[in-house]
Amino acid sequence: MSGLKKNLVSEFTTLQRRNLVDFKGKELPILQQAALLEINRSSLYYKPVVPNSDDLLIKMHIDKLYTAHPEFGYRRICAWLNRYDGITINHKATLRHMREMGIQAVYPRENTSKPNPANPIYPYLLKGLNINHPNHVWSIDLTYIPIHSSWLYLVAIIDWYSRYVLDWMLDDTMDIGFVLETSHNALKTATPEIMNSDQGSNFTSPQYTDIFKAVGTKISMDHRGRAYDNIFIERLWRTVKYENIYPQEYDNPREARIGINKYMKYYNHERLHQSLGYRTPEEVYFNN
Repeated sequence: MSGLKKNLVSEFTTLQRRNLVDFKGKELPILQQAALLEINRSSLYYKPVVPNSDDLLIKMHIDKLYTAHPEFGYRRICAWLNRYDGITINHKATLRHMREMGIQAVYPRENTSKPNPANPIYPYLLKGLNINHPNHVWSIDLTYIPIHSSWLYLVAIIDWYSRYVLDWMLDDTMDIGFVLETSHNALKTATPEIMNSDQGSNFTSPQYTDIFKAVGTKISMDHRGRAYDNIFIERLWRTVKYENIYPQEYDNPREARIGINKYMKYYNHERLHQSLGYRTPEEVYFNN
């Protein structure tokens, strides 16, 4: 068989597997589709569960409260929701929502997002450090983004000196993929001397740390239970949410992506920061 013919057969076979049709163009039975895709047959019948509107409302209230008071644990958040927000909820349900949102209080407590014990924890390198130039220290974190129909997670990397957001990405899960992609994209701009994060499972994973170690960056991690070790990215989340997410009340993921993209451009290129002498993060990052 000629090389060209082999390629055509290979491409046709690939299309068959991808489109799950036979040589006559008819759709294959579910059992055969599952075998071709190497997945459980039941997953092909699965229909995503539409999030409960009451649960979404509770998560929105928790997010606003946690953004304003990251020191609150689930018991205090529960008490607040019952007393001030008119939401009847118990401690266990509050903790479940916070776990689904990927958030937790900043003081020592029952841990809701434990790193893999096999992954190393790196020391915190920023205590007393004079951060005096761009790319000296970067930070990465992710946060919960409420929308009417569901929710998203936002990951971002920020330069501490200039507050410049080097890269960011939205996803509908906290899987590590969008963290890795954001990290690779940020490194296309520059290489930091130190990369700081919390001790969440995504950031203790060698898949993440190896990206920065490979370019000579030192890894730094917040002390567990130490408030505001990652202060500048915590301030970024508060700014993004109070100036964009909460006022806009996005209806769906597409709308959120478009709106947040516009805001991030505004944040980097137009928003004046008092702490930067009323300059923009872009001016300080590129013109220091």
